Amino acid sequence: MKLWHCSGARSLRVLWAMEEMGLDYEVEILPFPPRVFQRDYLQVNSLGTVPYFVDGETEMTESSGICHYLVERYQRYDFGLPADHTEYGAYLNWLYHSDATLTFPQTIAMRYYYLEPTPEKQAVADDYAKWFIARLRRLDHHLQEHEFLVDGRFTIADIAVGYALYLGRALKLDADYQPQTAAYLQRLMQRPAFVRADEQGEPLNLPATE
Repeated sequence: MKLWHCSGARSLRVLWAMEEMGLDYEVEILPFPPRVFQRDYLQVNSLGTVPYFVDGETEMTESSGICHYLVERYQRYDFGLPADHTEYGAYLNWLYHSDATLTFPQTIAMRYYYLEPTPEKQAVADDYAKWFIARLRRLDHHLQEHEFLVDGRFTIADIAVGYALYLGRALKLDADYQPQTAAYLQRLMQRPAFVRADEQGEPLNLPATE
């Protein structure tokens, strides 16, 4: 299997999952954003986004979906839940909540704070940053009584949601995290597999904002 990855990007979810599972993989590190700084990557992935993941004949571009694929394809239920588990619905909900609800507003804020900043877009970025923090309410409530998201143990749902919190930290939105949510992120970032994944490639350095 091979992963195209930018340090700090959503592809970190996949890299982290493969490290946790001890899978053999090849990784190609790209500059961020690759569609701007490595134009020939568009011949590999016409979207120009990361992650891009190949496993035999399988080609995927969605980070949470790739994590789900790895659990199912390689029967790694030590990092996921089977369909007959009582918390399977909650597991899937957290897994896809991570991108559809949490990462989406972050990407808008990143674009207008750092990649295409203008005075007019600053207000849009502010709104989406507030949206992200507001969308943490369900997670904040859950973490008041739980160490992990499902089954009392670490799963790819924690990888998916944990990355969203990590990206929020990179975007300097973490000052508004609830204490239990900030502590959850710190626990996840101390996992050896996360450290190994995060060390691959140059750190994500976003331009300073005024």
